[in-house]
Amino acid sequence: MSEIKQDMRDIASVVNQRLDVIMDEMCEPGILKDAMSYSLKAGGKRLRPVLCMLSAGMFGNRAQALDVACAIEMIHTYSLIHDDLPAMDNDVLRRGKPTNHVVFGEAFALLAGDGLLNCAFEVLLKLAQNSDRDKLDVVRAMQIVASASGVKGMIAGQAADLQFEGEDVDAQVLHYIHERKTAAMIKAAVCAGAALLRADEDEMKALNVYGENIGLVFQIVDDILDEEGDESKLGKSVGKDKDAEKMTFARVYGIDASRRIAKEKTDEAITALARFGTRADGLKALAQFMLDRDR
Repeated sequence: MSEIKQDMRDIASVVNQRLDVIMDEMCEPGILKDAMSYSLKAGGKRLRPVLCMLSAGMFGNRAQALDVACAIEMIHTYSLIHDDLPAMDNDVLRRGKPTNHVVFGEAFALLAGDGLLNCAFEVLLKLAQNSDRDKLDVVRAMQIVASASGVKGMIAGQAADLQFEGEDVDAQVLHYIHERKTAAMIKAAVCAGAALLRADEDEMKALNVYGENIGLVFQIVDDILDEEGDESKLGKSVGKDKDAEKMTFARVYGIDASRRIAKEKTDEAITALARFGTRADGLKALAQFMLDRDR
């Protein structure tokens, strides 16, 4: 486990350095850049970039996926800024710091999120224009990211989460929400890195299974931590889902059953990687890390 933690730190460091360069290249100094940078630099494990680069590394040089990884992190950060707004989850704490709208106001929080989303796709388009690789490889990765972050993916999940807030939904609706709101972008991070390095159809199918399962594991563990996590470790408010009457795995299945489901899905994810042998050791270790995390 210590090896994957070090690998995560190493990748996060490279991603952070590249994000600084991207922000300086794309944004003029001022409050908009400050608001965008505030959330982008707020910390976090950079899980999605790590997944993207580990996946790419199974098929070649993972550094080639750096800009794709950064674009995914920018999209993820935009979604957090908007998710925290009073019109959505109305959260005041994120990664141990006041949320974006608390610091910069709602208008600039909206614009910061919009700016990060647009910058992400500008990064991907520039990669397609300037890459020495087959440009179709970049387009394939872009399509995966765009689909996962769009109206059939993350946005659809967020919409359903709001629509059914306070209602007593069944497991089917619960899975619909979180397969899109959370799991879609996690799966996209895995698959975009592989697509960029030209994984074949069967390899992509295996990675899809892996990504779908760990995406749900991430959400299940999040739901458990919201019920019984340590706020000082999490760096965000706990009990918010219960207070907002959101349907979570912990509420629908109970804590013990949720833990069992998370373990089963972790096992399924790791099994899906069998075809890759030791090349997938990093992704296997990361799946276990996600199951065992306490923050």
